[in-house]
Amino acid sequence: MDVLGTIIHGLNLAAIYGLMAIGISILWSSVGMINMAHGATFAISGYAAWIASSAAKPLIAAAFGKTVMAKLAMAGVTVGAGTLAGAVFGAIIYLLAFLPIHDKPNFAVRSLIVTLAINLATVQILLWFFGPRQRGLPKLFGFGKFEILGVPIRYDQAGAILSTAIILGLVLFWLRVSRKGLEIRAMMQNPEGAVLSGISVRWTALPVTMLTGALAGLAAILLSQTIFVSPTAGALPLIKGLTIALLGGLGSVPGAVAGAVVIGFLEATVGALPFLGQRYVLFAQFLFIITVLIIRPRGLGGLLDETRE
Repeated sequence: MDVLGTIIHGLNLAAIYGLMAIGISILWSSVGMINMAHGATFAISGYAAWIASSAAKPLIAAAFGKTVMAKLAMAGVTVGAGTLAGAVFGAIIYLLAFLPIHDKPNFAVRSLIVTLAINLATVQILLWFFGPRQRGLPKLFGFGKFEILGVPIRYDQAGAILSTAIILGLVLFWLRVSRKGLEIRAMMQNPEGAVLSGISVRWTALPVTMLTGALAGLAAILLSQTIFVSPTAGALPLIKGLTIALLGGLGSVPGAVAGAVVIGFLEATVGALPFLGQRYVLFAQFLFIITVLIIRPRGLGGLLDETRE
């Protein structure tokens, strides 16, 4: 087994899964909602990026030809469309699954059921419009590979790792310094105290759902560099995001980051072992998560067993 190559692959997986898990954790810790439509957001963002890039490709080719500017313009269109679609779909989830029921009893269970229904309906609508055929997105980081210490690293792997680090850094910076970010952090730390301080749950939830939707859109763009876009493409990232969020301690952003790294490396390691391979990846991951939660029910971040009134 190539140890350094496995480490790079694990970091790549951790970067992509981390975007999904962090979005789920932020949404739960701030407004108390588990978004089962996160997978639908992933798929919607992938198709929006595919439509936008397909429409823009002839225009960009006519304007810039086959130059570096053309590649940058195509990458900007793809990322922008996917991120915007994720944010817009997050706002739709806010209107359908949060606004009508956030002040009702058992909101967490109600919102889970509503977002699950949104997820199932969205998948069926995408199947109706686009069919089961898979679509490919433009390669944002190009083709090929380079070497570090003799280890070959693909451009898409390096791009995903660096992009995720930059994106998460910007998100955490925004949460730390902006007024709305401070309000969201207050909701994450003490929802009842934040409400008593005059912070509106209704207006705080909208930027949260849009932010987490945008993160899911970015995850769709990055993961679609190695897989294809399809109506059901968000199912596995949703499962991985939920399990990583649970492993990290549901609601803990640092725990979600730690969980993403652990699960990413576990998947890369199990997949690289010749006597196990990809067939046993999910089995090994769930066995590991169950073991950790039996030993430490709070999860890695220590918030799993905290409940809301």
